[in-house]
Amino acid sequence: MISAPAPAPAPARARHSHDDAPDTQADFERLAAASDGPEREVLVEELVAAWLPMAHRLAHRYRNRGENLEDLEQVAAMGLVKAVDRYDAQRGGAFEPYAIPTIVGELKRYFRDHSWDLHVPRRVQELRNKVRATVQEMAATEGADRSPTVAQVAEAADMNEEDVLTGMEALGSYRSLSLDAELTGADDGYSLADTLGRPEARYETVLDREAVKPCLHRLPEREQHILYLRFFRDMTQARIADELGISQMHVSRLISRSCHDIREQVETEPRPQPIPAAA
Repeated sequence: MISAPAPAPAPARARHSHDDAPDTQADFERLAAASDGPEREVLVEELVAAWLPMAHRLAHRYRNRGENLEDLEQVAAMGLVKAVDRYDAQRGGAFEPYAIPTIVGELKRYFRDHSWDLHVPRRVQELRNKVRATVQEMAATEGADRSPTVAQVAEAADMNEEDVLTGMEALGSYRSLSLDAELTGADDGYSLADTLGRPEARYETVLDREAVKPCLHRLPEREQHILYLRFFRDMTQARIADELGISQMHVSRLISRSCHDIREQVETEPRPQPIPAAA
């Protein structure tokens, strides 16, 4: 029995400018002709897998900017998926020059939108980057021992001084300090949290007391006296009843009614506002 000849091995895909740039033009042409469905999904997955090493290589360019490398690789992969989905092989042109700006743009967008600890408008971020680059360039070329002035940076960067000040203010917005961070020059462990004020709980008590005062004065004298004995002398209802010569049930009703009237008046009248602290 004669056995069938073994199938010839598939030819190796050609390589372009990088080892991670496979020749997938034929695959993209098949993708362009495929309709939506399982076949297209499989082609997309194969193309993404083939070009994923290139996306990761681009992500590694940004690995020393304070972000987790795995997160950057994930962002680059998302950019690659967008590039594969939008690339039109029928228009001609290689995929790599098309994909690189898409992936790099996704990485830069990630840094702009997600890596700032404080939300800073895009224009301010761009001013910050321009000021930072100008200051670094001036330090490298002029070798100045001290930081340049706002006017000097504005002249070197061809910016107005107001934009320079805005960019300088944003220099400290990229990363925030922990409240547990020790203050500069402090040798006793004094932290930022130690400089913050704490809310005074008794302020609310003062406001409540001032709101209740006029309502108490509007009560009949007997009700005022009963509330004084109950809440300021801490007397029981039974003792109050014995002192006034009325029943405990009557004392209970008077207290409930008086408290109800005061509550209604406080809720309907504007509360006194605290006096602002002197500047």
